[in-house]
Amino acid sequence: MFVVKKKYYLIIESIKDINLDDIKKNHKFSIIYRNQDKFEKKDELLKFRKKCKIKSIDFYVANNLKLATYLCSDGIYLSSYNKSFKALSLKKTNFQIIGSAHSQKEIYAKIKQGCEVIIFSKLFSVNYDKYAPFLGVIKFNNYLKNNKNLIPLGGINLKNLNNLNLIKCNGFALMSGVKKKPAITSRLF
Repeated sequence: MFVVKKKYYLIIESIKDINLDDIKKNHKFSIIYRNQDKFEKKDELLKFRKKCKIKSIDFYVANNLKLATYLCSDGIYLSSYNKSFKALSLKKTNFQIIGSAHSQKEIYAKIKQGCEVIIFSKLFSVNYDKYAPFLGVIKFNNYLKNNKNLIPLGGINLKNLNNLNLIKCNGFALMSGVKKKPAITSRLF
């Protein structure tokens, strides 16, 4: 069985983490460029952005409004720790604001920041921290009753991929699944 959602958010830390040629042109994919430590040349980023436009892939830059406007990105991604309201000034244009949250308090903060979509984690148990709390399907669906624009992230792998059909959301987000390039991304593309 396959997971069918309207939107797939792929969070990458480098433009080398993903091959855009593997993605079909179907307006379902969004790439969130979350470069925290590495330096990538602006001309390479511009080429990557142009390729995203050609493939009809939405492109978001995390926490860097200057870079997002320079690349003419589709919007900005505000991490859970980002408390800035500067992105609201671009809300009047087609610039979309999406954010990340880990609790109800952070969801409200992201709504105040103007986020149209909120990536909410952790959905499932993650490999890098076995003792970290996670929501599960039932709890996530309960959060969706209050906010329909939540997108699940965290612990999504081949074993629990079909459980996403039980979640009443419009999409889901992958981060480590994209970076490690397991079979899960090939099932999406």
